Amino acid sequence: MASGGISVASLWTEVNRCGQNGDFTRALKALTKILQENRDDVTAVHCKIVCLVQNGGFKEALNVMNTHSKLLGSEVVFEKAYCEYRLNRVENALKTIESAPEQTDKLKELYGQVLYRMERYNDCKSVYTDLIRNSQDEYEEERKTNLSAVVASMSQWEEAPLEDLGLPESTYELCYNAACALIGQGQLTEALSKLQEAEELCRVSLADDSDVTEEDIDSELAVIHSQMAYVMQLQGRTDEALQLYNQVIKLKPSDVGLLAVTANNIITINKDQNVFDSKKKVKLTNAEGVEYKLAKKQLQAIDFNKSLLAMYTNQAEQCRKLASSLQSQNPGHPRPVLIQVAQLCREKQHSRAIELLQQFSDQHPESASGIKLTMAQLYLIQGHVTKACDVLRSIEEFKHKSGMISALVTMYSHEEDIDSAIEVFKQGIEHYQSKQPGSAAHLALVREAANFKLKYGRKKEAISDLEQLWKQNTNDIHTLAQLISAYSLVDTDKAKSLSKHLPSAETMALNVDVDELENSHGANYVRKKAAKVIGENLPKEQSQGEIKKKKKKKKGKLPKNCDPKATPDQERWLPMRERSYYRGKKKGKKKDTIGKGTQGATAGASAELDASKTASSPPTSPRPGSASGSSTAPASNVVPPRQQKPAASGATRKKVPQKKKKGGKGGW
Repeated sequence: MASGGISVASLWTEVNRCGQNGDFTRALKALTKILQENRDDVTAVHCKIVCLVQNGGFKEALNVMNTHSKLLGSEVVFEKAYCEYRLNRVENALKTIESAPEQTDKLKELYGQVLYRMERYNDCKSVYTDLIRNSQDEYEEERKTNLSAVVASMSQWEEAPLEDLGLPESTYELCYNAACALIGQGQLTEALSKLQEAEELCRVSLADDSDVTEEDIDSELAVIHSQMAYVMQLQGRTDEALQLYNQVIKLKPSDVGLLAVTANNIITINKDQNVFDSKKKVKLTNAEGVEYKLAKKQLQAIDFNKSLLAMYTNQAEQCRKLASSLQSQNPGHPRPVLIQVAQLCREKQHSRAIELLQQFSDQHPESASGIKLTMAQLYLIQGHVTKACDVLRSIEEFKHKSGMISALVTMYSHEEDIDSAIEVFKQGIEHYQSKQPGSAAHLALVREAANFKLKYGRKKEAISDLEQLWKQNTNDIHTLAQLISAYSLVDTDKAKSLSKHLPSAETMALNVDVDELENSHGANYVRKKAAKVIGENLPKEQSQGEIKKKKKKKKGKLPKNCDPKATPDQERWLPMRERSYYRGKKKGKKKDTIGKGTQGATAGASAELDASKTASSPPTSPRPGSASGSSTAPASNVVPPRQQKPAASGATRKKVPQKKKKGGKGGW
């Protein structure tokens, strides 16, 4: 009897019933009571571990297993490995599985999952291939789906050739994985059509379930849409890709890995534009658990983009910190160094950037080709062309490429260092002579070297190249002509002997009627023959029909109102102020003096209204003994100034409407 009067048998009955109903919390309570009666009950401990795993209590389950490790022995190897796997202790899970005395099917399934998480794809493929071959149950389709995911990862992250394992594409998961494998091979058009097929299969399979809503379907399709957007982005259809990416972000799927990848791809489309949106999207890449959902290369790409975004947002210290962290994690990868160099170039520290590149190329010569190209570019920016050429010539991987030889010859020619340019041609020809003698690239390089030497007057040095070309093809008349021309300045006898190999003039002549060709309908220019002049003997120089006609001089036009009889002014070509009769402009005279004098008065009336200047001006006051009202003097016709009406007052003058100023307040 257990405590409380309940028998152990009834407790086991309850555990069995709860296990069938999926009520593992209630089953745990019954198991706890059983273990109180018997702590060493192996079955009860094992059942307790299973219930904890079903409820997601992986840490508690591990604690129980470690506490009863001697009691349990190897009975709970699968449960222990599974808990370690779910707690992202992948290496511990691998050791637990490999230490198991017997590899059961469920341990092999878990072993495949662990190997996939550790990105050991070849071993994982072998495990799933063996499981599919040696087992037949209802989980066969899931195993095939996992195997197709392994093949897709090998194609994408290891650039392995695509292997046909005969996997069907009956479900949307299998179809999606096949599309991912095609993306890894660069077959973007085929991958996009395969993704569209996966979308249709997903809609059909989920539409049959009545419990699935439209939102559930969109959530399930989010990963397919994100991958479709990625293919469009690779194809250069960035607008369509951005629209699909934003649709996925709006759905807010529960998969943090999907959200992180989608946000990262949006950041790559934005680049140095729309930085505010990129700063919001970068938060999605920092979600908890992202590092366990993505591959190492995906996490690396996200970290690179974070450092670039810090550079674009002028966060110099943050950019350096992220780039240094990336360099410590990937010491041989050139990209962290290039990011630091880009930041230094933004700060105009080109010398420091070159030192950093040189340091990396010395430490990691195996991956220094891209670094040295960047170093040469920085030297060119500073105007050090010769130093840039020295750096380019030190890249063994590209040293004898046609493009590299062309760039070096162009830069040396710009610096007028013809000897170094010829040396570059010489080294390239020697390389092709030993590796690919007589190939098209070899002969093309020899011809370019000969043309270059002839252009700069090095005919003696061009002779050997031309002879080599002519020996390869003795029917090449153009090369033979160049060789004869070069020998004519060095060895005339040799030039004469070679000229015997030239074809005769008759064989080289074209059977073309020149007159008919010039007078044809499509001719742009027809040569006019001079008419014969009868009775005159033409000189020998003009006997070929090349009579020159004298052009008639046109009479100059005279200006208007010109008197042809009058003698022209001798100083007419001089500027006006330099002529002898120039007196300068008269200054200070104005037509009107409006505004001076009494208000309202005009210039003409001001003198008349000045009573002090008139001879017969009446006295300002009447004489004694005379009345002011009986004055017999004639009345003056002059109107006083204050009684005059102005010609046009300010009130009656028409105002010119002013144009409204453009712009808002404070406009110019």
